[in-house]
Amino acid sequence: MKNEIAIFENKQVRRHYDETAEVWYFSVVDVIAALTDSVNATDYLKKLRKRDVELGSYIGTNCPQVEMLTNGKKRKILAGNVKDIFRIIQSIPSPKAEPFKQWLAKIGYERIQEINDPSMSMDRARENWQKMGRSEKWIQQRMTGQETRNKLTDYWQEAGIKKQDEFAMLTNIIHQEWTGLTVKKHKDLKGLKTQNLQDLMSEAELIFTALAELSTRQIAETEEAKGLQENAKASKKGGTVAKNARKELESKTGKSVITGENFLPPAKDDKHS
Repeated sequence: MKNEIAIFENKQVRRHYDETAEVWYFSVVDVIAALTDSVNATDYLKKLRKRDVELGSYIGTNCPQVEMLTNGKKRKILAGNVKDIFRIIQSIPSPKAEPFKQWLAKIGYERIQEINDPSMSMDRARENWQKMGRSEKWIQQRMTGQETRNKLTDYWQEAGIKKQDEFAMLTNIIHQEWTGLTVKKHKDLKGLKTQNLQDLMSEAELIFTALAELSTRQIAETEEAKGLQENAKASKKGGTVAKNARKELESKTGKSVITGENFLPPAKDDKHS
């Protein structure tokens, strides 16, 4: 878990990084305070939800209570991921709305253009992977895996999976089934913190992840899985398909598919010669 405070025009915005879901959450009240200069941002939010019924429903459905530092103690407060914050910004008539969006983009938790043109996200990702020294073969496998992932999450949404923690739970079921490790344990093995696990996987790990997620979607579609429980069962079955394939390969090569390799740049040596 990671908790931090970001600064927008001298206003503090609390945020929390969920390592399992690999998602940043921002305090809704802090965002409103930064946008409106309201003396009582909590009261402003209450009035906003009453005035904009659709927004009130959206917040109630999508924005979770997330533990963040409040008055010196960790307390659960209303929070939203970047997509949720953008939705809230739409309902606030503030001259700071656009600067705030740009601020979010600048600190790296959203690419505004990618909302309207998702292909830009992949183009930027390709550029970043190239700069990190990834081979074209690895990049192609990573992009193929992302497309497989997108199709799975699309199915989950259609099947009634809405909450971020439910997506994270299903992802973890698949991952633990095929690797024998939770997402967090796999990240620990690679020495990762806030980095995206798949961005630092080996080619084999990417391939088996894609197989697990492809299998999960096709099994879920075949069984017409609806809701969290049915999709959890499909996720376990999909992960088992990849687990069996992994074990078969490992028996033939004598090498583990799961690796601690992380492709991170070497730590800088601060010692002066």
